[in-house]
Amino acid sequence: MIDLNCDLGEGFGPWRMGNDEAILPFVTSANIACGFHAGDPSTMMKTVALAANHDVHIGAHPGFKDREGFGRRQMALTLVEVYDLMLYQIGALYACTKAQGVSLHHVKPHGALYNMAAQDSLLAKAIADAVYAFDPNLVLYGLSGSALITEGEQRGLTVYSEVFADRTYQADGMLTPRTMANAVITDHERAFAQAVLMATEGKVIAADGIDIPIKADTICMHGDNESAIAIAQKVHYALKLSRTP
Repeated sequence: MIDLNCDLGEGFGPWRMGNDEAILPFVTSANIACGFHAGDPSTMMKTVALAANHDVHIGAHPGFKDREGFGRRQMALTLVEVYDLMLYQIGALYACTKAQGVSLHHVKPHGALYNMAAQDSLLAKAIADAVYAFDPNLVLYGLSGSALITEGEQRGLTVYSEVFADRTYQADGMLTPRTMANAVITDHERAFAQAVLMATEGKVIAADGIDIPIKADTICMHGDNESAIAIAQKVHYALKLSRTP
């Protein structure tokens, strides 16, 4: 069994991003924006309700307070500030889940915060500490093989090693930066093939053509990828078929 997750609720006000309703039937977990990089209270409430209707795990998707950059620009925050912004955003989404009588399952940092924590152990520890302080039963999602996975495990959290169907990888196992032209995979056939390779063989082909080992507990499909629905649909049915006796 493998978890399929998607980042959702990333619009705000009248502005919408992605097609949450269309992708939800094909995923098992939803990472919902918490109002800093995207989202707002009404969007959060509506997205929680949508996810609950599809019986998928609901997670908080906290990021830097950077709407203009969609949370994808690095920010120089102190470790205490990172700890605080994590608690603030997790608490906001928890209020939305509690009001609707559903459970909060996991936390997945967003964008630049996620990528920085993949390589910065102190930042990763601040994030893991905040998740543990809020609720030690929450699952922490982090990039497979990253500092965030290591720090989460050391803090005593359950961690899910995350891989990406629609992103390319470097030889060190890190994601190709979005500033590079080949960072995002929009061809859904190629993304599908990469997802199945990671799920079934535990490896990924890096941008330089080298196979690298990778642990895959959960596969992410970005909701803002124009091919997201097609990718999610193909991965969903392929992995479902692979589990059929």
